[in-house]
Amino acid sequence: MSTPPRFDRGHTDDLMSFLATSPTPYHAVANAAERLEKAGFRQVAETDAWEGGTGGRYVLRGGALIAWFVPEGAEPHTPFRIVGAHTDSPNLRIKPLPDTSAHGWRQVAVEVYGGPLLNSWLDRDLGLAGRLSLRDGASRLVNVDRALLRVPQLAIHLDRAVGTDGLQLDKQRHVQPVWGLGEAHKGDLIRFLEQEYGLAEGEVTGWDLMTHSIEPPAYLGRDRELVAGPRMDNLLSVHAGTAALAAASSSGSLRHIPVLAAFDHEESGSQSDTGADGPLLGSVLERSIFARGGGLEDRARAFAGTVCLSSDTGHAVHPNYAERHDPTHHPRAGGGPILKVNVNNRYATDGSGRAVFAAACEKAGVPFQSFVSNNSMPCGTTIGPITAARHGIRTVDIGVAILSMHSARELCAAEDPSLLTSALVAFLDG
Repeated sequence: MSTPPRFDRGHTDDLMSFLATSPTPYHAVANAAERLEKAGFRQVAETDAWEGGTGGRYVLRGGALIAWFVPEGAEPHTPFRIVGAHTDSPNLRIKPLPDTSAHGWRQVAVEVYGGPLLNSWLDRDLGLAGRLSLRDGASRLVNVDRALLRVPQLAIHLDRAVGTDGLQLDKQRHVQPVWGLGEAHKGDLIRFLEQEYGLAEGEVTGWDLMTHSIEPPAYLGRDRELVAGPRMDNLLSVHAGTAALAAASSSGSLRHIPVLAAFDHEESGSQSDTGADGPLLGSVLERSIFARGGGLEDRARAFAGTVCLSSDTGHAVHPNYAERHDPTHHPRAGGGPILKVNVNNRYATDGSGRAVFAAACEKAGVPFQSFVSNNSMPCGTTIGPITAARHGIRTVDIGVAILSMHSARELCAAEDPSLLTSALVAFLDG
């Protein structure tokens, strides 16, 4: 194998900026769209008739984005090369009736989304971000990126058992954040956001809001060879896929149609109109084919030749818990992207998929590692098997090895994001 690409610190700097400015799926797809616009892509509305022709296009729906680039000479039956990822991360989300108080503390009622490491959200300064739906039908992205809320941990003096039995958190009682003193009044939180963003009282009629840690991403370690930050699972892959698609769109040798599919709601099962188990990807790909004059036969041919790399973070071997990992598969931070394998189809990778990814990594000069779970510890799953089953598309599960997955603050090697992106560029350009 050739020498790996030199570490691109500029790419990692840009990833850190992307993480910091993407506290919600809605912000993440808006930021990805802005990057694609600079690469010449243009947004198309699902309610409009689509034209054929070459160039880059993208669709935004809620917290999901599907983008594709049609090169010169593409036929209606030209296969796709897809990078799949998800935009959501486990966190605390605001309930429909958010205003509450107890014993002189004003609080905000939250619901636990996905499977966060709840202890990582304690005693952390939290901001508030998301999407407001307005009376006139418009929507507005908001991000109060300052210390607004906090989930206070119980002092050890009032929980002596925590030292022996560990921290026990009740999701309903113990994770409601405080944000002031006094008694709550109905509408307080939404009125605060209306004032913060110059909206008239009563203009907001719906909201999708969530908390986020305001601590920015940072390089870590003696040699700054690590990156700590929020939402790496899975905005790291969204960022890499966006950069790879923009780079592939400038290639003059594309034999496939490169696609980025960034879905919402992976952490809660993917069953939504913006999730991988919904119709969005299939609808966009089909409409692209039909807009170029194709029919059902072209769709079948294109899908039969299509490959998807489902990119999501995975587990680096933990230095303090190595026994939790498979004894012969120890993915290391800094060792390049990982290929995820599970014979029970929790990941979609098979031997032919491995060959596709190996070829991309070899072309890019990027090393890769294999990940398999310990037999005594079943692994999670991804959008990979869902994409394969729903669309009949050959799918391969890959990602970057991290520590502290589902924490409010995760950790990876600073060079791995750029190595992943190099491999994705080679795959899309294959």
